Amino acid sequence: MKKAILGNDLFEKFNNGELRLPGKAKAFKDLPWNKHPTFEGVELKHIITSKETGGTFSYHLVRIAPNKSIRNHIHETQLETHEVIAGSGVCINDGAKLEYAPGVISIMPAKVPHQVDAGAQGLYLFAKFMPALC
Repeated sequence: MKKAILGNDLFEKFNNGELRLPGKAKAFKDLPWNKHPTFEGVELKHIITSKETGGTFSYHLVRIAPNKSIRNHIHETQLETHEVIAGSGVCINDGAKLEYAPGVISIMPAKVPHQVDAGAQGLYLFAKFMPALC
């Protein structure tokens, strides 16, 4: 149990962090959580979007509720990366089962099917898309 609490503390540090750019800072706590339009129990906080990057990349905090999933899907044009911040789960990346735990990074090239299933603690990711997802 203590390990789960420590992991959630780490996620809260991210959730209360900020994006720093020359002449600009954006506090994550000021950004809303958005329900995923397709997957129940999945929320996203859009850190930097296509509008701000000219479409080149986007960054998102992702919160997946316990035992919920981002079901199998592909991105036609985006490379996607996941950096696991807290919680646990499994990613099926191009048919391979990858255990997700804090400190794990996974990469899904464009057109590669993938899915993420959160464990009993939920799962907290820092996701990046190139080019931007939104």
